[in-house]
Amino acid sequence: MKQELNRYEIIEKITPLIENTAMRYNLIPIEIDFEKENHRWFLRIFLFSYDRDVTLDDCESVTRSLNEFLDELIPCKYYLEVSSPGLERKFKSDKEYLYFKGRNVSIKLVEPLEGETEKIFKANLIDYMEEKSEIFVKRLSDEKEMILKLKDIKSTKLYIED
Repeated sequence: MKQELNRYEIIEKITPLIENTAMRYNLIPIEIDFEKENHRWFLRIFLFSYDRDVTLDDCESVTRSLNEFLDELIPCKYYLEVSSPGLERKFKSDKEYLYFKGRNVSIKLVEPLEGETEKIFKANLIDYMEEKSEIFVKRLSDEKEMILKLKDIKSTKLYIED
């Protein structure tokens, strides 16, 4: 009889190990995902650093450090992918507003701001007020500073100027 895997339980079980391992390399796992695709399980870990770009060497070091420990915690065959978030990554959790404070972002709103027609604009992410679920940004096109509620934002992604 095939054992049904609970991906959420596995993520909960392996997250402390992944966080502690990444911390040894001065990295933060901003996303840990365990999912089945085409009958195969994939564990994907996206790493971030406040002080530097995440390198291929960083990803390899974390992979080597995790490999045998994860095998003990995950009761099936899986493929491990460790990488950086990418240059124009779409935010997948609210905590990314904290991680990427000070960076430029592209924001897509649910509705345009009052008196405006555009839903998408580029801004510098100045601050994230977690308790209010709001962000403080400065729009790049006109330097206008504004506070936005997360519920009014459809999506946010990192923005790299050409």
